[in-house]
Amino acid sequence: MGRKEYQGLLKIASDKVPFGIYAIEKGDYAELRYDICKSMTQLKALSRQFKRQGFRVLSNKGQKGGA
Repeated sequence: MGRKEYQGLLKIASDKVPFGIYAIEKGDYAELRYDICKSMTQLKALSRQFKRQGFRVLSNKGQKGGA
């Protein structure tokens, strides 16, 4: 998959996760996720777990919940 295709997938994933983690990256590895968080504390804790493992965390801190 090319970088341009990946950026398109990130946009879609970002739209689907209003408040939480939608992707993690490390080197040439990337994983799309669907981690919906209920609080900023929960989001920060989950982000720290991935960052401790060396991942770059992509998340949305917008509205909680979703419609």
